[in-house]
Amino acid sequence: MHANGAMRLTPRGVRRLRRAALVVVLLPVAYYQLCVIGIVYLRFFPPVATAVQLQRAVERSLDDREPIRRYRWRPIDEISRHLPHAVVAAEDARFYRHIGFDWEEVQDAVRESQRSGEPVRGASTLTHQLMKNLFFTTHRNPVRKLYEWGLTPVAHWILGRDRILELYVNVVEFGPGLFGAEAAARYYYETSAAALTREQAARLAAVLPDPLRRRPWAMDNYSAIIRERMRQLGW
Repeated sequence: MHANGAMRLTPRGVRRLRRAALVVVLLPVAYYQLCVIGIVYLRFFPPVATAVQLQRAVERSLDDREPIRRYRWRPIDEISRHLPHAVVAAEDARFYRHIGFDWEEVQDAVRESQRSGEPVRGASTLTHQLMKNLFFTTHRNPVRKLYEWGLTPVAHWILGRDRILELYVNVVEFGPGLFGAEAAARYYYETSAAALTREQAARLAAVLPDPLRRRPWAMDNYSAIIRERMRQLGW
């Protein structure tokens, strides 16, 4: 240490600092690459678990509650066609017209922010939401959004729309411990995902913005709006 109290780094200390800086830089790149490998895997196989499922298990454990995970994968042809239609109508009406980024929605969000003075809302597409469910958590932060946007073109190229929708309806959270169409259909309606009616599907889609608080039987108004959107989309 110098007489003025300043710390002098030795050459060995400089090397350690450089290695630490390199690790900090490379870790995000490595995680991105792992996510891409995960997307390739998901092109052919269902996920064993998702980041949001693990998040909920940890949250319940921290609250001294037993973790719950009801999750059953079903191929898209074993899920009522009404549910994917309702999900698209509720969450991403231009899903079949964009390639992962809904620029019309982004522009609407920016204009709304300018009018209200509030921060720009998410304008997330189903692909963004799928990336969040698979690889991240529900906690909002700019880093997560950067990853979502960076992974979206890769997901669209590798998975395609049909597989994205199949994955989404199988992993999305429909209630505490409820993940995917089959678990939600069994829990709320005591039926299979294949047997869901148009109204039941709309009610399930209506809980997606806040699945820990919303319940299908309380979604009369919003589910009616979703059914009308479905009609407008030709479903």
